[in-house]
Amino acid sequence: MLTVDSIETAYGVSQVLFGVSLSVGAGQVVTLLGRNGMGKTTTVRSIMGIAPPKAGTIRFEGRAIHGLPPYRVAQAGLGLVPEGRQVFPNLTVRENLVATAANRAGREAAWRVETVFALFPQLAARARSLGAALSGGEQQMLAVGRALMTNPRLLILDEATEGLAPLVRAEIWRCVERLKARGQSILIIDKDVRALTRIADRHYILEKGQIVWSGTSAELGGREDVQHRYLGV
Repeated sequence: MLTVDSIETAYGVSQVLFGVSLSVGAGQVVTLLGRNGMGKTTTVRSIMGIAPPKAGTIRFEGRAIHGLPPYRVAQAGLGLVPEGRQVFPNLTVRENLVATAANRAGREAAWRVETVFALFPQLAARARSLGAALSGGEQQMLAVGRALMTNPRLLILDEATEGLAPLVRAEIWRCVERLKARGQSILIIDKDVRALTRIADRHYILEKGQIVWSGTSAELGGREDVQHRYLGV
């Protein structure tokens, strides 16, 4: 579904990514792991067209997207839950969801406000609350729901549970599991290796802008040396 091939990305004269390659198959959950500052968010920004790579290619469902502006990448079927959530603070929960609603692929089982509320009942109870009035966990749920309202074929979550309380993190992971059961393709950045090895199909580890390891959950779970060296756990 998504193929990132040898991309190199820089901010001005400061190069961040050095030949990063990864892939996400249809219905797969794939992770991008690594310590802070290793290039994970830049990889996502490159995929989404926010920080276009200066070399390499990015293809989505066989189509080159590395030269497209961000709105065209989103229209192609990629949905982003950005780091920091970035919900609209002066819109209600319902308005945040309606603002991004789209079903460009014409899916019969499209995401709607009601189906997002069914996934996150806590949001239904706060439907008339402003985004700024929500807790961090509620804002993250809203950010996920807002991305789902675009009916993406690939959902990208950047720092899916960062800064959230344990109970809220568990709720986010339950949501990801339910999405996977629906066949949703997902690329996740997060630090919760235990949860990710339970849910994800494949993992990529970034170190100083390069992929230094990749493998399945079973393989990562059995490599404490890799986890200690690159993830600090």
